[in-house]
Parts: sequence; structure tokens; C-alpha cells
Amino acid sequence: MFLKFLRLEIKSFFRGTSVGLNLAMKILRFIGIFYFMACLAGGAFAVFFYVRDEMHLDPLKVVSKFLVIAWAVDLILKYIWQEMPTQNIKPFLTQNIPKNTLVNYMFVKTFLSALSWLNSLFFITFSVIALFNGYSVTGVLTWFIGISLLFYLNNFINILFNDKEAVAIIIGLLFAAVAGLGYYNIVPVLSYSERFVYGFYKNPYMVVIPIMLFFSLWRICFNYVRKEFYLDRGLEAKKQFGKTENIAFLNKYGVIGTFINNDIKMLRRNKVTKGILIGSFFFLFYGLLMFTSTIYKTPAMMMFMGLFVTGGFQFLFGQRVPAFDSSYYPLMMTLNVPYKEYLKAKWWLMNIMTAASIIIALFYAYFGWELYVTFFAAGLYNIGVNSQLTLWSGAFNKTQIDLNSKEKRIGQKNSFNLKSMLLLIPKMLLPMGVFALSKYFFGITAGVVSIAVFGLLGFFLREKIFDIIVKQYKREKYSTLDAFKNKD
Repeated sequence: MFLKFLRLEIKSFFRGTSVGLNLAMKILRFIGIFYFMACLAGGAFAVFFYVRDEMHLDPLKVVSKFLVIAWAVDLILKYIWQEMPTQNIKPFLTQNIPKNTLVNYMFVKTFLSALSWLNSLFFITFSVIALFNGYSVTGVLTWFIGISLLFYLNNFINILFNDKEAVAIIIGLLFAAVAGLGYYNIVPVLSYSERFVYGFYKNPYMVVIPIMLFFSLWRICFNYVRKEFYLDRGLEAKKQFGKTENIAFLNKYGVIGTFINNDIKMLRRNKVTKGILIGSFFFLFYGLLMFTSTIYKTPAMMMFMGLFVTGGFQFLFGQRVPAFDSSYYPLMMTLNVPYKEYLKAKWWLMNIMTAASIIIALFYAYFGWELYVTFFAAGLYNIGVNSQLTLWSGAFNKTQIDLNSKEKRIGQKNSFNLKSMLLLIPKMLLPMGVFALSKYFFGITAGVVSIAVFGLLGFFLREKIFDIIVKQYKREKYSTLDAFKNKD
């Protein structure tokens, strides 16, 4: 039966109206996967020999020590991006196929995703190197089995708690508390991790613990999913009572205020858009990377950091305009909706969030005012220039986004195109180059002023630029409508 499912997966890939695009994106995805495979395999060599030859420590103990951090990051990534493939299974529920088989097939399919098995390549390579350097065959084998099963446990934990946001928040706070206790040496978390994980090598019988946990959680998840595995129960789209929300003071701004009101409601109600808000918050701390790598301390990379710190919401939200409205975009185009006001509402919302990010980013002044004024100038550039360029790139985004779906993907098949990539030149490369050259020849003040001037010019010329953007949206209107209507 599993082989039949596999054949159907292959057939579904080669059918539909976007086979060529599917194939192209699959090829790019495979290239990306092969790249990470090479990085992980090479990383295993680098870690083993660096720890052994430079640090003069036991590589197996050191990896075991930090494995608790890798495990926590793996669980977080799976919660954000991995979802059970229930949509592909629904058609089989009307067929004469045992539900037990379908549930087990879904579990197996989650293990076959790159997010599940990619990290195993590091452990496989590391284990092989350890065997060739005199480590016990039995110990290395049980160590590898133990840690692999611990990482696969995250699949089941994700299935049990993925749709329970309250539980996810509690677990996140627990992770933060444990990380804090470990960071300030109140509780030796890393020492406990080393003792437990290295125990799989030192005491091979300990591998029984992850084996029992794996099969126990498989059974628990199986019963949990099997109980709700009906079209009119667990797999049915959740219905909620509608409630009216209105931010009254926005009504005095006319059509633009109404559109902003609707976008704020969308951001508050949907899991997909809530992820945008969470991601935007984490972008504020992107600049902290400057203090862990010397490459980010160059003038060009300082500006790069500033653009990301202050423009997180703009990049995550703006480039998906009008994709967030794809479900009712065809209806909206049949109404007398003023395009310019529709785009202006998105523009004002992005810039309000960018202005808030500039204020919140004030804590970077603790590391030096030169750093903060660089970020401040980057924020002005985001408001005056990048906000409009981001909306412009949205005209070429033909991706459907179903706000009622729990599907989680890093990228979608129509998200990337050449025109959007070309717009990265004035969005990122231009301010980085201008700032670096101005600072090099005339100092930090000239660098900040030059970027700020670009931002202010873009802000004052926004009406002219909006006219160009509106024309582009109108040129792309019918191809966008066709893409949003086409479910394939």
C-alpha cells in the first residue's frame, strides 16, 4: 500500500498546470538540500578534528554536551515549519483503505521530509569518523541510534502540540528559563546533557530509553490522530463564531483607514500572519550577530543589519502583497476599489511598524551611538525607499496564501522571480554601497546623512512613485487573478 501511495505522489507532481514551475523549484530545492548536506558532512569533519587536535578534548563528549541546544532548536524549527500532510490524505478517506494504514503513512512521510533527516547526516558522518579513530563500534552505534531517536521524537511532540498555541508558549518559556539557568551557571544544563547523551556510548543499554520513548510516543500520537481522523471531525476546517472588531479612530482616514483596519484584523486573527508578527519581533535582534562575527562589523554589513533590524515587518509582510488577499482578490477587483488607496494602506501600515522598530532598536545605543545612528538611517531608507520597492515587488508575487490553512512552508513555488530579485539591488545593495563609500571617504556623519537623504527623497516623491507602482499592478492584474484562481 505504501508503494501505491508513493506512485500517486509521483503522478501528482507531473500533473497540473504548473509542472514546469514545480520542476524548476524542486531542482532549486534539491540544490539547496545538497548544499546543506555538504555543509553538515563537512561540519562533522571540522568539529571532530578541531575538538581533538586544537582543543585536546574528547569530540564525542563535546558534541554530547551541546546536543541539548541542537535538540531544542530542531523542535522549534519543526513547530514553525513542519505540518502533517493531511490535505493529500483526505481523498483516500472515501476509499476502502484502512485508516490505520493512512495514519502510519502520514507519520512515515513526516520522517522523510528534509527537516527530519537532514541533521542525521552530521551524526552519521561524525559516527563514521569516530569509528575510524578507535572508538568502540557498539558504543558509537548505540550513541547514534539514541540521538537519532531523540531528534525523531520531536516529530511526535510537534504533532501533539502543534495546534495548541498556549502549550507552545509554555514550552517556549520553559526553554527560555532553562537557557537562562544554564547561561548563568545556576543549573549545569550542558553538563547534564553531556552525562546523559554520552551515556549512550559509555553504557549501551541506555539506548533502551529513547527506543521506548519513540515507540510510546508513536502509539500515543497514533491514538490521538486516529481518534480525530474523520472528514467531519479532526480534518474539518475549524469554525469559529465571528466577532466584530473595529479600531474606531482609523475610520476618519477614509478608505485608507478602512484598509488598514482590515489588515490589522487579519494580522491578529490568523496563524500565518501571527507568524509574520513574531518573525518581525525576532528581526529586531538580528543586529546582535554583529558581536559574534567580525564580517558584520564592516560598514556595508552594518547597513545590511540596519535594514533588517528596522525592516523585518516590511520584508515579511510587504513582499506578500497582494498574496495575503488572494482568497478574495478576484472579488475585490470586480468592485470599485481604488488601487492607489489599497496600496497606500499597506504602505502606511509597513511604515508605522518600521517607525516602531526604529524606536525599539534604541537599545543598540548601548553598544555605541555610531551603531544606532546607522540603524536609524537604515530605518529612514526603509520608510522612504524600500517600503515602495517592496510593494512594487509584490506586483510580481503570484503566490496563493490560504489564511485558513495550517500549512507551513519556507517558500512557495511562485514566490521568486527575476524581477523581484532585480529589485534587491536598490533595496539592499545600493544603500550598503553608498553608506560604505561615504563613510570610508568622509566619515560616519556623511554615511548616515547620505542614506537619510535617500530616504527623505523617496518619502517626499512617494506620490510620483505610487503612480508607477499602480500602473505595474494594473499591468499584472489579469495574470495575478489567473494565478489566484488556479489551485494547481
